[in-house]
Amino acid sequence: MELGCLSVSHKRARVEEIEKIAKEDYFLPIISSCSFQEVAYILTCNRFEIYAFGFSIQEKLTNLCSRLGVENVAEIYVGEDCLRHLMRVCAGIESMIVGENEILGQVKTSFQKSEIKGLAGVNLKRVFAKAIQVGGKIRRETAISKGALSIGSAAVELAERVLGSLSGKKVLIVGAGEMGELVAKAIHNNAETILIANRTFSKAEALAKRLNGIAVRFDRLQEYLKVCDVVISATSAPHIVISKQAVENAIKDRDRKLVIIDIALPRDVEDSVRELRNVELFTIDDLRAISEENMKKREQEIKKAEEIIERELEHFKVYLKDLGAKKAISAMYGLAGKFVDEEVNELYQKLSKLGVGEEVKPLLRAFAISLIKKFLSEPTMRLKLAARHGEFELIDAILEVFGDGNVPNCADEKAAEGERKGVIQGSKAQS
Repeated sequence: MELGCLSVSHKRARVEEIEKIAKEDYFLPIISSCSFQEVAYILTCNRFEIYAFGFSIQEKLTNLCSRLGVENVAEIYVGEDCLRHLMRVCAGIESMIVGENEILGQVKTSFQKSEIKGLAGVNLKRVFAKAIQVGGKIRRETAISKGALSIGSAAVELAERVLGSLSGKKVLIVGAGEMGELVAKAIHNNAETILIANRTFSKAEALAKRLNGIAVRFDRLQEYLKVCDVVISATSAPHIVISKQAVENAIKDRDRKLVIIDIALPRDVEDSVRELRNVELFTIDDLRAISEENMKKREQEIKKAEEIIERELEHFKVYLKDLGAKKAISAMYGLAGKFVDEEVNELYQKLSKLGVGEEVKPLLRAFAISLIKKFLSEPTMRLKLAARHGEFELIDAILEVFGDGNVPNCADEKAAEGERKGVIQGSKAQS
């Protein structure tokens, strides 16, 4: 079995291409029919990724690519390349805005969803935990996130570039979730007025109170479109929130430009809004210029982050290989340990006839355990080396001779057995 990933992101796909497939009720039934042993997915405003563990991963992911209709925009990573890619994602290197901090929380949340749905298991949990740990390490040991933009703050910067300045402007933020809050924080004190609309009014009120904004009713959006200079929409709604008709009605009696920036996925704003006079509509795709500038500023930090990833990847590969040997080692010690008490009791019965007291029993047991450890120390080292060198035939032979290793304190080794043979194999392929 092996690990693989199908990635559709801002690197090769436009927002509408990601939007088309990034709906759980659409992709989950397709994934469920692919016979993966484990699956986890990541969904952000510019990324859709499927991580899978099982047999024939390359073939299955290629087939999944075709079924989702993303052959021209998807990338497939298998084995070591998949591990490296996930670490890069968690480090913020693969983000549109390099170094942004939000991705770590998004990866954690996405994996938790996959676990709750019963899709992800111990193998993917181990891989995701390592990648998240590496992402945190890179942020601590490099300056990749120092002063980094978020998608929300990049949207604010885009608005400033279009209008010259937000000084004296009224800004309407639609959505008071994580992304809406990032926008509000980025725009705080830059604009004359910040209006915040959210379907749950209490959330809009809470955010407005924290940032000295004004909460407005979601069902009165059209009224506020009339008076605002900028609208930044970032809801999690599965449907259009701002229609062409609503915008058209709002701009009838105004003669100044209305800038609308839609950073939601799926999109909040009807695409035909861009046809209206005096309206400029931007999406995540329009943040690319800001993204490229941000990346140039962080080139040195990206190199440092990549060096950390390569070191951590090597450590993790060794760890996974060691797990491969662990089950075989547990099998040897488990079988030997089964006879300790029986042999100690038998020897004690013989010694007791010679007048030896019961206080000798712990000594006999300690001697037996010490003998087993010394006797098996050489085979133990040989098995660890075999795992690291990929000599899995030797490990299989030990398991055949000594049993399956299902002894106390070894419950997790079933999961390790699957990992050891495939998770570090393979290479990147593009579909």
